Amino acid sequence: MNTSQRAVIVTLIIAILLVSWSTFTVSETELAIKVQFGAIKRSDYTPGLHFRIPMMQEVRKFDRRIITQNFPAESFLTNEGKILNVDFFVKWRIRDVSAYYRSTGGIEENAARRLGESVKNSLKSVITRLTIQQIVAAERAAVTGDLFKDVGSDLDQLGIEMVDVRVRRIDLPDDVTGSVYRRMEQSFHAQAAKLRAEGHASAETIKAEADRQRTEILSAASREALKIRGAGDGQATDIYARTFSRNPEFYAFYRSLQAYRNSLGRDTDVIVLSPDSEFFKYLDQPRAR
Repeated sequence: MNTSQRAVIVTLIIAILLVSWSTFTVSETELAIKVQFGAIKRSDYTPGLHFRIPMMQEVRKFDRRIITQNFPAESFLTNEGKILNVDFFVKWRIRDVSAYYRSTGGIEENAARRLGESVKNSLKSVITRLTIQQIVAAERAAVTGDLFKDVGSDLDQLGIEMVDVRVRRIDLPDDVTGSVYRRMEQSFHAQAAKLRAEGHASAETIKAEADRQRTEILSAASREALKIRGAGDGQATDIYARTFSRNPEFYAFYRSLQAYRNSLGRDTDVIVLSPDSEFFKYLDQPRAR
């Protein structure tokens, strides 16, 4: 290998090094800023290939995805002066990478520490306005809504956005747990008694209404039955009258058969009649038919 060939190889190596030092890539999950002598030169990089001046400009990259930060339990005082141990976590992400770099130096631990302090102060403000029973029974949205409102101004300075904050656990001191549970039990018993009383009153109202409707239905049915029975008796009387007028002898014979059927036929039946009684006229005198 002669001198000219060595020069070409050295030149290529230097060119490759210069290109590698002068370019950088930003992925879809990253945010990047270009820093020159400690000052931010550019922060609006999109995913792809970009350039910089070697040795003069430095590129810092940060995760643009949501970060979950867990915080150890902290003690807070309620409106009653009772101590609560609250364990929570926060989900956040970088919103303004320039403000984030200036306020935290680009160190995630610094951002998490300052965010945790803001959330703790907001939690303290929310918890001191509530009693233990209100905190236990409160909806999560009611608490987190106040937290987002109070922490918002601090987050603007940090250049980050709080996505969610959740209380994972609330521990009561041992001397408070029993009394809280007793008060909750008494409250639940009172609610249960109220619901039972309301249910009993509703049941009595429904029963009284059902009895009234039953009485009205039976009364209407009895009136209708009497009308139908009266109409039937009238028709039967009319039929008997017409039959008697047409053939009085047959009508007398028919009535005698009915009397025989109602008076005779059982072993214990005893009838005492005079010999000249008209009762057995159709039995003694068959021709009378």
